[in-house]
Amino acid sequence: MKISCDEATKICDKNQYGEASFWDKIKLNIHLFLCEKCGLYSKQNKILTKCYDAHKGANNTHCLSEKDKKNLEKELKARI
Repeated sequence: MKISCDEATKICDKNQYGEASFWDKIKLNIHLFLCEKCGLYSKQNKILTKCYDAHKGANNTHCLSEKDKKNLEKELKARI
């Protein structure tokens, strides 16, 4: 019944997208009750999801300009 923090974070991520099973949710909730760090991870995950959903709902599309893409590509190649 006890799960590792690594497994808890995986289930937390699945739960965020509605892909976690009922049993996974039970195991996750027990783990979150016992583990403070994973509880913090779960809270932060929920905040990020809300921010993303709010941004997505605004139909704003943000992307790099062609000039910025080329500059980024040059910088990455210089670091390799």
